[in-house]
Amino acid sequence: MNKERLMQVLVGPVISEKSTIAADASRQFVFRVVSDATKPEIKKAVEMMFDVTVDNVRVVNIKGKTKRFGQIMGKRNGVRKAYVKLAEGSDIDFGMGA
Repeated sequence: MNKERLMQVLVGPVISEKSTIAADASRQFVFRVVSDATKPEIKKAVEMMFDVTVDNVRVVNIKGKTKRFGQIMGKRNGVRKAYVKLAEGSDIDFGMGA
């Protein structure tokens, strides 16, 4: 796996109430990833970018909702998220709060 590909795998962190609870309870962080990313690519990308040890990766595909815009039916884009569990002693700080 080349470095350029690994730099493009992670789109960004998902900061929500659910992801914050998962991070506090079980060192599990949530990232949006590109739609064709594999679990080994996600693991290597997180380890490279944040200098941590990844224990486990789970991936979920969320289909885009169909929405109505007046009389026109539209569709939101789908999202692929990765739940990354870190090994004991590893942590990621996104610099939240003051």
